Formats: sequence, C-alpha cells, structure tokens
Amino acid sequence: MAERLSERERSRIAALHEYRLLDSPADDELEAVVRVAAAVAGVPHATLNLIDENRQCQLTTVGFEGEDSDRSESMCAIRFETGRFTYVRDASADPLYRNNPWVTGERSSTRFYASAPLVTPEGYALGSLCVFDVVPRDLTGEQIARLKDLAQVVLALFERRRQARINAELATLAEERQRWTDTLLDTIDVAVVAADPAGRLTLFNRTAREWHGADADPDVGPDDLAHRYRLFETDGHTPLPAGRVPVIRALRDGAVKDAELIIKRAGADPVHVNVSGRALTDADGVPLGAVVAMHDVTEARAQQRAIEEARRELAAANTELRRSNADLTNFAGAVSHDLVAPLAAVGGYLELIGDEVEGRPRKWVEAATRAVSRMRELIRSLLDYAQAGSAPVRLGEADLADLFEQVQGDLRPAAEAAGAVVGAPRPLPVATGDPVLIRQLLQNLVGNSIKYRDPQRPCRVTVTAERAEHGWTVRVADNGLGIPPDQRERVFDMFTRLGNGTAGGHGIGLSTCWRIVERHGGDIRVDETPGGGTTVSFTLPGSEQG
Repeated sequence: MAERLSERERSRIAALHEYRLLDSPADDELEAVVRVAAAVAGVPHATLNLIDENRQCQLTTVGFEGEDSDRSESMCAIRFETGRFTYVRDASADPLYRNNPWVTGERSSTRFYASAPLVTPEGYALGSLCVFDVVPRDLTGEQIARLKDLAQVVLALFERRRQARINAELATLAEERQRWTDTLLDTIDVAVVAADPAGRLTLFNRTAREWHGADADPDVGPDDLAHRYRLFETDGHTPLPAGRVPVIRALRDGAVKDAELIIKRAGADPVHVNVSGRALTDADGVPLGAVVAMHDVTEARAQQRAIEEARRELAAANTELRRSNADLTNFAGAVSHDLVAPLAAVGGYLELIGDEVEGRPRKWVEAATRAVSRMRELIRSLLDYAQAGSAPVRLGEADLADLFEQVQGDLRPAAEAAGAVVGAPRPLPVATGDPVLIRQLLQNLVGNSIKYRDPQRPCRVTVTAERAEHGWTVRVADNGLGIPPDQRERVFDMFTRLGNGTAGGHGIGLSTCWRIVERHGGDIRVDETPGGGTTVSFTLPGSEQG
C-alpha cells in the first residue's frame, strides 16, 4: 500500500510541476479570485496554497503577507489529498489542527478555517483555496458551494496558463522547425516544388527559384505552368503540354517517377532535369496537394549522349576493322600463293645454278639464296602476325603440357644445333584458349630464347605456370642476352629490332605474341631472369576443370 501511495505522490508532484506555478508570481486574475473567496466567506484572510513534496507555497494572499513554510506546518496539507472541502468553525478545538503553528500563535492564531482542494481532472490535488479568521465563524451551504466554484475557477486559470505556455512552446518549436526546413530546402541542390490540391504552386526552394528565375506564383493556374516557367520536352524545342507537368501528374496520378524535361532559363543555359514526386494527403486521406523534387541531370545526359556517339563511332570502327581484317586475311592468302610459291621456285633454280658454277659467281648465288631465305622467313612472320590478329579465336581446353611437347618437337633441330636445354620442371596445366594460337605463342617465345642465346654460356629455356587471380600466369625464362629495361615496353611494337646478339630477325615475333595474348584477354610483359636473361610472362584464362 505504501508503495502505491508513494507512486501516486510522485505522480501528483509531477502534475503540480507540469503547471510551473511554484515560485512564480500570481497573475491579476488569480489574485482577484482569492479576494472574491475572502469576500464570499466574509473573512479578512485568504490564500492560494500549493503543496509540493517538502513545502507549502502561498502563491497569493489576502489580509496578510504570505511566505513559504514547511509542509509539516501546513494546515492545508493535512486533508487536501482527500479531495473534499474542509470546514472547521474553531481550529483550537479540533484535535487535527489545535497543535498546528498556524493555530497555536507561533505563526498565527487561526480559529475559523475552510479550504477547497484544487483537484485536477486526473484526480491529483495540487493544493487548496483557503479562507480563515482569528475568531470562530460559520459558513452557509451557499458560501461553501461558491468557494468550491472558485476553486474550479482557479484550476481553469491554471489550465489556461499551462495551455498558453504549451501553445507558445509549440509555436516556438514550429517556428524553429520551419526555419530548419527552410534552411534545409535552401541548402540542397535539388529543386523542390509544391502545389495545393488545385494545382497552384505554394513552394519553391532556392534551387527551384534559381532555375525558374522566380518564386512560386499562386496566381498561375495549372494550365499556364509550362508556359510561365518555360518547361519543354527533352528535345529542348517542344513546349511541355499542361498535362505532362510533373506536379500536375503527381496530383492526378498519385505519383510521378523519373520524368524528364528541359527548363529554359532566362539568360542562362537550359537545365535538363529528372523529376519524381507524389501527392500529399492527411491521416484521413484528405488531399493536401503534391510535391516534386527535380535533379539536374544536364551533365549526365550530355555524357550519355557522348557515350552513345562514341558507341556509334566504335561500331563503325569495328565494322571497318572487320573489313580490314578480312582484307588482311585475303592478303595473307594472296601472299602465300603469289609470293611464297615463286620464291620457292627461285630458290630451286639458285640451287641448280650453284651446282654449275664456281668462284665469284657461286658466291653471288649463295648470297642470293640467303636473301631468298630471309624473304621466306619475313613472309612467314607476316603470315603468322596476320593469323594472330584476324583468324577467329576458338576457345577450348588448351593442354599446355601437350602443346609445349609439340613445340619441343618442332624446335628440336634448332635446340640441338644451339646446344640448348628446353624443359618444364613442373607439370603444366590446362588453360582456356585457342590451342593453335597458344602453340604459336609458345613456339615464338621458346624460339626467340634459342635464337637470342648468350654465346658465353650454355643455353637454358624453362617454361613454368602458376595460378593467377582469374587463370594462369605462364613464364618462359632463358639465360640469354636479355633486354635492356628501357626497351622492354617497345619490344612488342611491330618491326622492333634491338640488334643485340648473334641472330637476326624482323621484329614481328613478339608483336605476334602480344596480339595472341591480347585476343585471349590477358597481359604480357618482359622482365629480367635472375642471374641474367629474359623472362616473358603472359596470362591465360583458367580451365573450368583446373
């Protein structure tokens, strides 16, 4: 029971503090009510007492100088929480009051005492409206009724004062929120436009004002919005029909999303905007209007147009490239038929002539034979390069171990002649690619390693492979002459010759390698082999099986 009373007392104190009356001066109306209470009772003394947890606060008094006192000394604190009117003809004869300081003479010599409790609609007693005298008196029923009425008047004044304070706080809060909203809307670089249910504009934020060159004009009807604010279709020439104005669409359809239009600003470049918004309703579904937000997509649409134009140009370039590749393929076929065959015949005749002559003529024949061989090699390299760039890539499983074994077989005579050791110290994996092109790639790289060997040490060529992020990295490493760091990028350019060794070349082989790797979506690079030499690394896609 004590806990329930304690909790109720905390609630009562909270209700008292909600009115914010303690230690605040009473207004004229409260003072007038207390004076009327004294007159109704026909006594010289009256007071408006509020009781908190520790004290009695005399908010206003009549006939004496009021002051705060301890709650334990208060006559009103004895019975005010009962919520009933208290009337004592002679307090000195009442056991509850006769020892109170206000009766004994310590604070006053009260005899007649009456109080009407101030009880809120929730049932919490805040204090009392009290009348008293130093002589015994009687009250009529009419007087008691009027004193109770006056207590209700006091409560009404308390409530009006509280409500006025709350309204003032709400007004201040609303004003602060409005300032915050206005600041927010004027800070963002998105145009915000609102309209009432009739389609007349009620709000432009800063960005909307800048784009439209004016504020929202409520006198402009829905049919005139597009003309008044210079709204056009995305072609920039066709005036926007009234029914396509986004805020009107939001009112009509409930929402609008990703609508686009052009705002032609006076004295400034047009703005291409993307607009979304929705209709507004209150909790009961009553229409309040609509609001839309407009985003500037001028730069994005310009970039989109540039990308589309670039795509068209790229498509045209690809068409031209396919035609060029077809021409290159046809050229390669023509070269194979029209140049290689005659060169073979020339070589045969030179061989016959060489068997028939001696001396200087024989040397001339030998020089011509070497020139024919170089021409054959150049044509073969050109054909390889053309095939690497124009032939279709037929992706499939490319068993690198098997392909490397084929390359070893093809290059065995050259390797044996050079005393080269060509091998793979670890098993080679299965990659994804065109086996014909990858074999050509390995053969070019291994052949280069043999060709550009260092004559001062035995030639070694090693092929390895390891897992990469999206496939395999294959390395062909040798201990040959090497490539200077400043020339490692340009070796993949067509017809690049470094002139650094004992063997000649046409500068086409590494260009062919680059084209093969590039067509497989990989990368190729040149590094130095530890201890000297060249390591060519390239990447290939991985097989689904490995």
